[in-house]
Amino acid sequence: MNKKIRTESDSVGTLEVPSEAYYGVQSLRGYHNFRITGRAIHKDLIFNIAKIKKAASLVNARYGFLDKKISEAIIVACDEIIRGEFTDEFIVDAIEGGAGTSANMNANEVIANRAEELLGGKKGEYKLCHPNDHVNMAQSTNDVIPTAAHLTVLDLMKPLLSALEELAQALGEKSEEFDQILKMGRTQLQDAVPMRLGQSFRAFASAVSRDIKRLTDIQSQMLTINLGATAIGTALNVEPEYFHNITKQLSLISGYELVQATDLFDATQNADCFVAVSGILKACAVNLSKMSNDLRLLSSGPRTGIGEITLPPMQNGSSIMPGKINPVIPEVVSQVAFLVIGHDVTIAMAAEAGQMELNAFEPVICNALFESITTLTGAVKTLTENCIRGIVANFGRCAQLVEASVGVVTALCPYIGYKKSAAIAREALETGVKVRDIVRREKLMDDEILDKALDPYAMTEPRTLSENNKKTI
Repeated sequence: MNKKIRTESDSVGTLEVPSEAYYGVQSLRGYHNFRITGRAIHKDLIFNIAKIKKAASLVNARYGFLDKKISEAIIVACDEIIRGEFTDEFIVDAIEGGAGTSANMNANEVIANRAEELLGGKKGEYKLCHPNDHVNMAQSTNDVIPTAAHLTVLDLMKPLLSALEELAQALGEKSEEFDQILKMGRTQLQDAVPMRLGQSFRAFASAVSRDIKRLTDIQSQMLTINLGATAIGTALNVEPEYFHNITKQLSLISGYELVQATDLFDATQNADCFVAVSGILKACAVNLSKMSNDLRLLSSGPRTGIGEITLPPMQNGSSIMPGKINPVIPEVVSQVAFLVIGHDVTIAMAAEAGQMELNAFEPVICNALFESITTLTGAVKTLTENCIRGIVANFGRCAQLVEASVGVVTALCPYIGYKKSAAIAREALETGVKVRDIVRREKLMDDEILDKALDPYAMTEPRTLSENNKKTI
């Protein structure tokens, strides 16, 4: 049994660590202390912490602060982690106390033990490469974790934006496909005035396009990092050469044009940039859920509801009712929206709760924000692939509802006034007689003008200027 464990110590005491483990005493202590979610820190956060450690090692070695052989071993270990190796060695929970110290030390220990191994030593000895003295040189948890979080947001945003662009394209294609199909518009779930089905889908596409722009623009805030600040923003234990070059080096490794914050105290203690990102994710989630609700309503029935569109049948809708098909894709999108909206509250509360020169609650911010981005990405993909692309318009049902509606009476107001139009609408509702027939019976309008006024296609677009009016503008 003794061969399967090693004993490591820290300032708190000693612990027995599995002999083959690359993590060490501080990682294990964090594992024991924070059994919260059952999930380790996000894999992309792990990769980005490794990129930071690699950048720090390169700069420290370049200017003679770190032995080159140790630096080379650290860099090899970091590259292996970035490729996805040793992920199982990151055992700290996604939500932890200590502002992410356990996560940072988990990385330091894994990298140090792998470097120790590469240099000919044994895991846990730390004689050739030490987690704090070498791997963590010129760094603090308080500038490593926020910087890694910024990089992770940028990484996770790429597939989300790609998914949203595909959704906007699919909605645009449907708007063109359905552009000539008349339907009733509705306000407050009551009949309003005619419109085209394509216009509904064009509005959906416009909302998604607006979300894409917001998410694209907000990424610039993630490019500003506090690396070099160390504990609180004073850059304690950082040499000038490191301080002025670490951001450039990390930019080369990450592929992002990063900028060191001009006020490192601000960048270390304030997490409002994450709140801003979350707020835009929330707005996107709200738009997607509103769209999903509309799709459920438009497809409701199909025989006893609105039934203007048919959603793709994805699975049986009931264990008791044969043939029932439910709108499961829009339903799951709304559920993801609820999750994102809840996470936005969590992120706001955690950012507000930071005190003095540090926000200790960034682990829960990261956990919530990363989950918001990844689940929203999945929701958008399934909405596009399993719903939007397969929607079919029910032309006959749309026409039937337009014919049965009295909403067209609104177009008569400029000709016969609101009061008479309201009386016609009331009679049409009570008797089932068509609006057109009531107007003709009462001889309220010339047939040619009436036909023009009640042309449903003409009601679906703003009227164009006459040639004379165009000339006066």
